[in-house]
Amino acid sequence: MKFIVCENYEDMSREGAKIIAELLKKKPECVLGLATGSTPVGMYKELARMNKAGKITFKNVTSYNLDEYYPLAPDHDQSYRYFMNHNLFDHVDIDKAKTHVPDGLAKDPAAMGKAYDAAIDAAGGIDLQVLGLGPNGHIAFNEPEENLYVGTHLTGLTESTIRANSRFFEKIEDVPTQAVTMGMGSIMKARSILVLASGKAKHYVIEKMLDDRITTQVPGTLLKLHPNVVLICDREAYEG
Repeated sequence: MKFIVCENYEDMSREGAKIIAELLKKKPECVLGLATGSTPVGMYKELARMNKAGKITFKNVTSYNLDEYYPLAPDHDQSYRYFMNHNLFDHVDIDKAKTHVPDGLAKDPAAMGKAYDAAIDAAGGIDLQVLGLGPNGHIAFNEPEENLYVGTHLTGLTESTIRANSRFFEKIEDVPTQAVTMGMGSIMKARSILVLASGKAKHYVIEKMLDDRITTQVPGTLLKLHPNVVLICDREAYEG
């Protein structure tokens, strides 16, 4: 795992955008795995700026998002489909028909999860997967547990994650208690992984990422088993 420590959030965002831009130039038809949450927003803004400046194009890109709240409609203003449209897709030249987010209203989430993983495989697999790190070490919605799922699945959210995400809702009671998420196997199949972490709240997880142990109680540590991971954090996350 390669670590890059940046001075602040803006530098972290630019560094992350640079890595994605390099892939877009090298492989214009790449498959991107994308993440939501506040951490990648700055990176998406920088990518949109680069796209408008003609430095990069998303015309041939296919994307698959990590997760979606359940049950939540795609046009709900807190859905991850809405988030991606608002923060990236509406501002770049990507074909929205080639952008994919798990179905937050699927009648059979298990079948939908299998189909989602199969679609990723059929597309050739993910070239670069963007990840954030939850304060408790979760990646996507793979929460700290004794046993973790391999494929895309329906899962319950921990109280700490619900609290952390309540800032996006009017009140904590409005936060969904379940989500459909890629599993650890789905994530680890990506050819490369880009992890972003910002702020003092992520220091605990960064410490766990820096030692030589792995545990399902901090799911992010399992990324140490992947051969091609870059973790970019700002100084606050690194130093606490």
